[in-house]
Amino acid sequence: MNVPLNVPILPGLAVLAPDYDGYILDVWGVMHQGGPAYPEALACVHRLREAGKRVAFVSNAPRLAAQVERVLNGKGVDATRYDAVVASGDAARRALADRAHPPFDGLGTRYHLLGPPGSDDVLDGLGFSSAGIDRADFLLGIGLDDGRETVEDHEAMLQAAAVRDLPMICVNPDLLVIRLGVQEPCAGALAARYEAIGGRVRYYGKPYADVYELALDALGLPPARVLAVGDGLATDIAGANAAGLDSLLITGGLLADALDLAPGAAPSAHDLDEACRAASARPSAALTTFIW
Repeated sequence: MNVPLNVPILPGLAVLAPDYDGYILDVWGVMHQGGPAYPEALACVHRLREAGKRVAFVSNAPRLAAQVERVLNGKGVDATRYDAVVASGDAARRALADRAHPPFDGLGTRYHLLGPPGSDDVLDGLGFSSAGIDRADFLLGIGLDDGRETVEDHEAMLQAAAVRDLPMICVNPDLLVIRLGVQEPCAGALAARYEAIGGRVRYYGKPYADVYELALDALGLPPARVLAVGDGLATDIAGANAAGLDSLLITGGLLADALDLAPGAAPSAHDLDEACRAASARPSAALTTFIW
């Protein structure tokens, strides 16, 4: 019989704030969900900054940090509210900039883009070029192609790539995102399907180590003094577990959608336990929303 995880659901971040000097904050699901930033989340970050805490936003957006910063700034999260922004695109670019060492030694320079036109700027200036499936050396997984709204719509292309044994570089491991209450598949869903048909995938972003290394370097703090906050058990929380960080689960994001919870409602202890076990992830604590 499984021993209960007993993850506490707290009334607000203030209970934990004195225990940490730095915070790694997810963006989508914590600060916003496709619309304006949540007022309580903005207030929460303001309180952290007033208390002298260091803050790094870490996003699985398959973009570079400057683009994520522009989105944050446009939602009222200006540069005074954080010390750094790290995106999965930064981690992928850093790795792909040096093809002399594993896992990219010998990787060719021609890629086939999975994602909207122009979304491949993570490779700008690195000597790569776009190509069709028949000439590409690898797949660059940014998101779904324009006009193809489901993973199934990409099946023929994925099968053709698998026949050629093209590796995929997935720059967003998320399976889905909730945009204003509607589920949308992400590059991670394409990567999961590609692996299922025998394709090889290299991931960048949470829960993988590269983005945590960048974030911890930016914060300049030891892992024991940093709390990671996010709404994704399989990404934010599992990644924090692997990086040796304490973590705080926001249950009002992906988990609320999975459990069909009403806005602001907390999951039962049993349901939270089951979800954590299913994701092989264990948060240190939970909040329904990112609130002080």
